[in-house]
Amino acid sequence: MRIGELARRTGVSERSLRYYEQEGLLGAERTPGGHREYTEAAVARVRRIQVLYAAGLCSSKIVKLLPCMRDGDGGPSATADAFLVGELTVERARIDRLIEDLRRSRSLLDDVIAAATGGRDEPGR
Repeated sequence: MRIGELARRTGVSERSLRYYEQEGLLGAERTPGGHREYTEAAVARVRRIQVLYAAGLCSSKIVKLLPCMRDGDGGPSATADAFLVGELTVERARIDRLIEDLRRSRSLLDDVIAAATGGRDEPGR
C-alpha cells in the first residue's frame, strides 16, 4: 500500500510516517518511481509505535524495542537482551509514577467536585 493508504488506515499523518522511516521505526520498499510501498504488517507496526509513543517512550528506545516484539501480535520475542530489559524496567517505573500522580490528581478533583456539589456524585461517574 502507498503512504496515503497507510496514513488513512492508521490515523497517522504522512509526515509522521516519513519520520518513522527516517528514525528506523518503519520500513518501506520503493517503487521504480520512488514511491513508498508498505506491507500489510505496517498497519500493526504503526499502531504499536503509536502505543509506545503514548506511553512516553522516545524514538531511540522504540527502535530498540521493536525488534523484540513479534510483528503479528506485538508480543515479546526471544531477542530482548539484558540492556534493553534494564531500560524498559526504568520506563515501566516511570509509567508507574505517572499513573500514581494521575490517581492523586483524580482524587483531588473528586474531592473538589464533591465539595462543590454538596457530596452528590456528578452524572456519568
